Amino acid sequence: MSACVPTRAADSTRPKSTRPPHSPPPSPSRRFRVAGADVSASIAVFLIALPLSLGIALATGAPLQAGLVAAAVGGIVAGRLGGAPLQVSGPAAGLTVVTADLIQRYGWRTTCAITVLAGLAQLGLGCLRVARGALAVSPAIVHGMLAGIGITIAVAQLHIVLGGTPQSSVLDNLRALPAQLAGLHPAAVSVSALTLVLLLLWPRIPGRAGRLLRRIPAALVAVAGATAAASLAGLTLPKVDLPSWRSHALAGLPEGPMLGLVAAVLTTTLVCSVQSLLGAVAVDKLVAGRPGLPAGVGRSDLNRELLGQGAANIVSGSLGGLPVAGVAVRSSANVQAGAVSRNSTMLHGVLVVAAALLMVPILELIPLASLAALVMAVGIQMVSLHHIRTVTRHREVPVYAVTTLGVVLLGVLEGVTLGIAVAVAVALHRLTRTHITHEEKEGVHHVHVRGQLTFLAVPRLSRTLHLVPQGARVVVELGGSFMDHAAYESLQDWQNTHTARGGSVELTGRRAGVRTGEPSSAADLRAEAADDEPTTGAGCRCRPWTPWRNHQCDRPQAPPPHDGRTGRAGAPGTPGGASGHDLARGISAFQRHTAPHVRGELARLAREGQRPSQLFLTCADSRLVTSMITSSGPGDLFVVRNVGNLVPLPGQESGDDSVAAAIEYAVDVLKVRSITVCGHSGCGAMQALLNSEPGGAQTPLKRWLRHGLPSLERMADDDRPWPRLAGREPADAVEQLCLTNVVQQLEHLSAHESVARALREGALELHGMYFHVGEAQAYLLTGAGADEVFDHVRAADVPV
Repeated sequence: MSACVPTRAADSTRPKSTRPPHSPPPSPSRRFRVAGADVSASIAVFLIALPLSLGIALATGAPLQAGLVAAAVGGIVAGRLGGAPLQVSGPAAGLTVVTADLIQRYGWRTTCAITVLAGLAQLGLGCLRVARGALAVSPAIVHGMLAGIGITIAVAQLHIVLGGTPQSSVLDNLRALPAQLAGLHPAAVSVSALTLVLLLLWPRIPGRAGRLLRRIPAALVAVAGATAAASLAGLTLPKVDLPSWRSHALAGLPEGPMLGLVAAVLTTTLVCSVQSLLGAVAVDKLVAGRPGLPAGVGRSDLNRELLGQGAANIVSGSLGGLPVAGVAVRSSANVQAGAVSRNSTMLHGVLVVAAALLMVPILELIPLASLAALVMAVGIQMVSLHHIRTVTRHREVPVYAVTTLGVVLLGVLEGVTLGIAVAVAVALHRLTRTHITHEEKEGVHHVHVRGQLTFLAVPRLSRTLHLVPQGARVVVELGGSFMDHAAYESLQDWQNTHTARGGSVELTGRRAGVRTGEPSSAADLRAEAADDEPTTGAGCRCRPWTPWRNHQCDRPQAPPPHDGRTGRAGAPGTPGGASGHDLARGISAFQRHTAPHVRGELARLAREGQRPSQLFLTCADSRLVTSMITSSGPGDLFVVRNVGNLVPLPGQESGDDSVAAAIEYAVDVLKVRSITVCGHSGCGAMQALLNSEPGGAQTPLKRWLRHGLPSLERMADDDRPWPRLAGREPADAVEQLCLTNVVQQLEHLSAHESVARALREGALELHGMYFHVGEAQAYLLTGAGADEVFDHVRAADVPV
């Protein structure tokens, strides 16, 4: 076989590159274009935003036109300037309680001025680039704030649903509820009930007709249906009243006590900012989980988003609109409708402007009871059972409960402040809750420390350590991830004293390496106290998968002791040399850190036997860690590894049936549902195939690599197209052969009788995979025949 790299004549069927592979992309056209997906998404968002904006304005007690102004400004200004392209901003339910309180205290014109000042504050925060700091707020506080606001909204709107008028506080509304139930208005109740029924049942219409009808937003259907029913029945109800735009009130100079105005601005800024930033993060998750990730949509720029929200609040407040923030309902609808750019958000704002100018007669037919029922449903949904389960799982129920009750009983700013105080108290309690125990086993004293070692735990630590008799052998297991200076000094002093009196101390766990029989130097213990990584043995700070170099320690290893009797390095009874020491240390780390977590699962597998879902056939290259690149665990994969990930054709093993036996066992006995052949970049076997010379001694490696000759011949065949990578050409002939080899070995697999039978029965699938080691990037084979492409596997390709 020739040692030359296979070449082929120019192929007119291959796409020609029109520019160098590393040249900058062509400059985009300056012509403004709107994608069809953005147009349809903007219509869907508009249909949701219109009734919700009116309903939120009604709930705050503001002029109803203020909701439309805020929706239009949020779409156009925040959509154009914000850092989250697919987040839709407007009047948010989370701001309802804050705005209603401001209107009641200071009046509408001063509330608009407070909105402008809050926007200026947001601009300042955005310029200071502190947006990420808002995400440091505990999720339990945010969920509790939203739950408290939702309860306040629901209780207040219940009075309008029943045909009455809400009071100024939650307690007043609860006290007035019995009298309201005694004097309820049948027409208002019937319209509200119809709204809630449509809102609940519309998303649950089954069948193909349901899939088509569900494209119309439930909020629009509920309000439109209730409006039509009220009009046809001739019910006399309070309805939407949109005064002339000529009499629309704009912002005025703020009037009131300075301290109260400052608190109002801070509250509005806090709620608007936190809700918008958390919404931007949530939109990022929605976009990442959507199939076909839009090319122009990256992660949100939170500081820019804060600037965009500030500009929107300045404009909205100046024009007499409600405060603006990112809205979860509209944002999720925008993403789910297929929006691909910020144009959808801006178009929705334009549509709101058109509706506010042209649809006034239609909007004035909507009963206020229907809008109140819609907003009440939104408020109830803000008390999320999923959030409650989450905070319960993370043991943050006190933070959630205090924040919720504080918002309901005292107000948003007061409730959030109480929540922060409780969150800090819980964190301090966890930091100081350190368990220290002492027990003796077979003459060895074990001191277990569970939790963080701070100065508050030093008295208990000192008391426990002094229970250890002089000269005893001690094992101190440190299970925390933090040790402050006071704890370090106390532990070091005791260790030096104990070892000076003939004892031995072994420090194990997350905070220290294993030390036996000798005192630790202050420098070593200080380094361990400052190191945040768990240790896996003496002086080793490696763990999967943090930065490491071949899983070796940064410290130089001491040379192994020389055994004069055997003439070899290493002590009798231990693995010889440094490599044996590394192996023993790795096994020790597994037994200490990993085995307790997997023992239950392995015990189950031992009882039930293995039932893997797929056979994974890959190369023996040490850089390929199958469990890491497939996120698999015990019992998931039946793995076969050999040099070059080769599958010999049936009958050509020449005495080595190991691969064929593994295939037959996996398919016929284990009943795997798929087989994956995985090649990788820089494969030494493929390099050896390219460089091999005909003739010469037939070593075991040469005899094995003959099973890869069909791959080499396939690549040299001009009549067959080369398998390729999506988005780029193969880097060299070795990479091209690696790709070709995966395709060829899949053909070899199909020639095995058990595989062919399972394929005919539809019980088995074959997959090709290529892993680029240097890029840590996986590619899956798509297509067949003339279009064999290895495409990227991205984080968002498969929903979590």
